[in-house]
Amino acid sequence: MASLLDMRRRIKSVKNTQQITKAMKMVAAAKLKRAQDRVTASRPFAGKMSQVLGDLSGKLAGEISHPLLDERGDDKYLIVLVSADKGLAGAFNANVIKATQAFLKENEGKQSTMIPVGRKGRDFFKRRAVEFTEEYIGLTGSGQVVHADAVEIANKVIATFTEDTTIDKVFIVYTEFKTVLSQKPVIEQVLPIQRNVADTEGESTGVESEYIYEQPAAEIFGRLLPKQIETQIYKGMLESVASEQGSRMTAMDSASKNAGELIDTLTLNMNRIRQAAITKEIIEVVSGAAAA
Repeated sequence: MASLLDMRRRIKSVKNTQQITKAMKMVAAAKLKRAQDRVTASRPFAGKMSQVLGDLSGKLAGEISHPLLDERGDDKYLIVLVSADKGLAGAFNANVIKATQAFLKENEGKQSTMIPVGRKGRDFFKRRAVEFTEEYIGLTGSGQVVHADAVEIANKVIATFTEDTTIDKVFIVYTEFKTVLSQKPVIEQVLPIQRNVADTEGESTGVESEYIYEQPAAEIFGRLLPKQIETQIYKGMLESVASEQGSRMTAMDSASKNAGELIDTLTLNMNRIRQAAITKEIIEVVSGAAAA
């Protein structure tokens, strides 16, 4: 049986751990608020940009050709995996890694390369001999996403896709933020940009938008399509950071509660040990007095 001193030391150790988890929860909550605001602000722009470019490219399918629009084969993939640089975030990293593994397993007959954004994803797939085109570490450790970093990654993806004609499709894997308690890994195709094809059966799918071009369509696409890739990657990084902070806040809250329950259990055991020691001393005193 542990001594009274050992129990006190263990209780003190658990209390110190509880203070750390409570502090981490408060820090994650503060970072989550800022990240959630940025995600909420980015979604309308990213969604509308995807819709407009998809509609335009669909209408001009026979008139315009662009390296970021033209369909290729289905043999080689480039995967941009967005994970965290740090742990202690519950199942956040494990879930996005599992989603990537499932995607690779579904397409095991295809050749896949990867651009990991985040240390956890990089370390996991590095041990599994996955080929990396480039890696980006330390971009989200502060809980914020810098747009210039997303632009750098997007430029690398575009350059790799246009220079290496063997790459047929580019996907981004990130965790979509829904609520503090709910985050969902998603896989989206980034390149080639998908065209929104009109319904050929004549069924109405909504009001069609008409666009007026002040510059030639080719010039507009040449400027907007790279911006679309930047927007998608930036949005994915924002969603991932918000999901990471939400998952960390939940995990630290659970850890603090578990530490509190452990402290109560250890305190009860310590009291039992102390009572047993007092009872033993009383018995020894009574026995000595009886013998005298």
